[in-house]
Amino acid sequence: MEIVDLSVPIETGMPVYPGDPQVSVGPALTVADDGVNVLRLHLGSQSGTHVDAPYHVDDALPALDELPLERFWGPAVVVDARGLPPRSPIGPEPFEAVVRAGAIVLVATGWSAHWGSEHYPAHPYLTEEAALMLVEAGVRTVGIDALSVDPTPADDFPAHRVLCGAHAVIAENLTGLDRLLDAQGRGLPIEVSLLPLRLPGADGAPVRAVARVG
Repeated sequence: MEIVDLSVPIETGMPVYPGDPQVSVGPALTVADDGVNVLRLHLGSQSGTHVDAPYHVDDALPALDELPLERFWGPAVVVDARGLPPRSPIGPEPFEAVVRAGAIVLVATGWSAHWGSEHYPAHPYLTEEAALMLVEAGVRTVGIDALSVDPTPADDFPAHRVLCGAHAVIAENLTGLDRLLDAQGRGLPIEVSLLPLRLPGADGAPVRAVARVG
C-alpha cells in the first residue's frame, strides 16, 4: 500500500483565484518570546487544495457541513486529460469509458506542473456537457489538478453550476495525479480522502487531499 499526497503547500504568496484573499503564513507566538510556537494564518476558504460546497455558487444550495461525509472519501477513478493546449475545453469523451456511479472522479490535466507560474491560470477546463454527463452518470465528487473546473478567469461558471446544482463536491488545485494514473494503469485500486475543515455554513475549505493506492 502507498499513500500519495495530492495537496499543494499552504504558504505566503501562493497562487489564488483572481480576487480571492491572498495567503499569508507567519508566527503569532514563538518559543523564544511566548514559550510555544503558534502560526497565524490568513487565507480564503478556496485557498490551495480545497473543496467547493454547492453553496459556493448559490445561497440556496447546501453548505459544506450539510453534505454527507461520503462525498469526501471513497474509491476513485482518474481520467487522463493531459497534453491539451492552454485553455482547452474538456468534453464528455474522456469520461465515457471510465466513469462509474459513486466514484470520485479526478481529472488529470497535468497543469499542476505549472503551479506557481504565470501559466497556471491558463488551464484546461470542463465543458458544461462534461459536467452534465458526470452528474447523469451518478458522480457526486469531481476533482481537478487546476485552479478551477471552469476557465480562469470567467464571467460564467457552467461546470460549477451543473455539479453544484446536483449537490456535488468539487476539489481543485490537486497535484500528483500522474502517480495515480500510473497506479490505475497497473490495475491497482485507488481510494481518495478530501476531508475538509469543519466550517459551519462554509462555501468550501482547504483539504489535505491524499490517496491510498493498492
